[in-house]
Amino acid sequence: MCLKLQCLRKKRSIQNRARGLLGDNIGLKEKLIKKACALAFKAHKSPKQHYLCEKFWTSSEAYLIFSFPGSRIDTDWFVPNHKPFGERKIDPALYPSLRSIGNDEAALVNEAFLERFCSILENSSIRSKVKKALVDGKQIVFTGHSSGAAVAILATFWVLEEFFNPTKNQKHKPPLCVTFGSPLVGNHIFSHASRRENWSCYFIHFVMRFDIVPLILLAPFSSIEQTFSSILQFLTPEFKPSTQESLQRANLTSEFYSTVMRNAKTVIHHAACNLMGNTNSLLETIMNFVDLSPYRPFGTYIFCSGNGQLIVIKDSNAALQLTFHTALLDLAEPSEAANKSISQHHAYKDALEDSLQRQNVVYMDKLDELPLSTHGSNGDIAAVSAALDDLGLSTEARLCLRAAGVLERQKEINEKEIEKVFEEKALSSMEKLEEYKRKCEIVKGKGYYDSFKVQKETIDFEANVERLVLAGVWDVIIEKRRSNELPDEFEGKKEWVERGTRFLRLVEPLDIANYYRHGKDKESGPYMEKGRPKRYRYTQRWLEHSQRKSQETNYSESCFWAEVEDLASNNNSSFERVKLLEDQIRRWSEMGEVGKDVFLEDSTLVKWWKALPPQHKQESCIRSLIQA
Repeated sequence: MCLKLQCLRKKRSIQNRARGLLGDNIGLKEKLIKKACALAFKAHKSPKQHYLCEKFWTSSEAYLIFSFPGSRIDTDWFVPNHKPFGERKIDPALYPSLRSIGNDEAALVNEAFLERFCSILENSSIRSKVKKALVDGKQIVFTGHSSGAAVAILATFWVLEEFFNPTKNQKHKPPLCVTFGSPLVGNHIFSHASRRENWSCYFIHFVMRFDIVPLILLAPFSSIEQTFSSILQFLTPEFKPSTQESLQRANLTSEFYSTVMRNAKTVIHHAACNLMGNTNSLLETIMNFVDLSPYRPFGTYIFCSGNGQLIVIKDSNAALQLTFHTALLDLAEPSEAANKSISQHHAYKDALEDSLQRQNVVYMDKLDELPLSTHGSNGDIAAVSAALDDLGLSTEARLCLRAAGVLERQKEINEKEIEKVFEEKALSSMEKLEEYKRKCEIVKGKGYYDSFKVQKETIDFEANVERLVLAGVWDVIIEKRRSNELPDEFEGKKEWVERGTRFLRLVEPLDIANYYRHGKDKESGPYMEKGRPKRYRYTQRWLEHSQRKSQETNYSESCFWAEVEDLASNNNSSFERVKLLEDQIRRWSEMGEVGKDVFLEDSTLVKWWKALPPQHKQESCIRSLIQA
């Protein structure tokens, strides 16, 4: 070993001690990690039980640990659902937060893992045990090895949804999830949603360097179907092959390893091209004809190098790249690599015991500064670079990791840029429109919706200019969010939800007035179906999600004017539709979400309402509001 590399490792060891123990940095004590690992493997001995449950204490905390056994049955990994990777949309009733809010796109999840967890939820006492533990002040820990880890992940998300959303009591201690050799469970929305909800830190995934299991679901089931049942037996810690079985195992594992790694390589290279902004149209065309696995990592990944070192990484794109590139073995015999990829799946207990004792930990925090070699690098970056050398990472792999860091850094820069534009342009335009709204009611004696729709005076024209300024600002914001150019946390941030809500309620009525003033409903159809811009759809979804409010109708307090206009122009509207609108307006009025200008004598709403049948008006729930 060269003297420079020895010095780097010695310096890294000193820096690690200065930074503190691994447990202090990830919020998970070493004793708890060891206990979780032991229970995860212990659960394999009770495959017919839904889970094992044990209490555990440290000097300062009381825990209740649930460990789930892995499965040797291939249908517990892949459900034959005509999807190449066994995926399905997640149940929004069970997991309402696992979606992209603005894009209104539900996460994809492995159907077999989801069915197994739902079966446990329905056929065991886990629900009552979790609730009691939380009430008693205990911290819940879910753990598992292999496919048991996948169930632990879904159980953790369930608890977070059930007990920790903003509408629930937040005094409980949040659950923790510690997995060992977990397969991937869901698509990129798992990472996006967990970071947006600030849940990502609760998921800690330990991965042995050569373990094949975290890569299995990157291959379509059809490609491994012939060997998978046998491989599942090999992946069981208790499996002891005879001499003849050893030969058969060598052939099967070589074939399986080669197939998984070949498919994983395609996914990894495509992901790398996206990270680096590849605009090759030929590549994209080819990819349209190739089924790629949707599964992606999320949470904190801790890679066990095999020589006592632990590498901590929180960037999901980088974790995907590292999972693949660290698993590559440069061996003359493919069977050696294949056997190692299986044997390391059983090696977590011993490896962690050694690694947690040494505390030789490298934190990959500044990926955008990662050098392509150890030469010329200093400090923490040099320590990270030396750790990657230990893993045998190529220059190509380093480029992928750096690209992941650069992408996240660019997202942060983008957010700062739109923050600056918002403060320079949007705030003053919002203030001017709020002043316009006040003037319409005081000076002109009518609501600003109707005043803007008529467009008779200079102040109406000036309001239209401000409307267009705000539309331009928010269209840029929404497009950057839609194309994933902003941090995952963005649409969950309180300040942006509040800004979006203020914009939605103040400006959308003007867009509706403009739409019907120009007769666009006659040309294109109703505003809500044909004319509503993304800037309002997205901001409405942000608000509804922040309140965990289900959408009762296809319109909100900002766009009910469109429903009024459509009802006014349609004499055959159903009674139920009219009554629903009235109920909503009454509720919004009580909550202060619509102003008194809505009920002024000459408003479009009042004119429409007065044209309704006398008997209906007599019983209407907004009668008193209009008469007042």
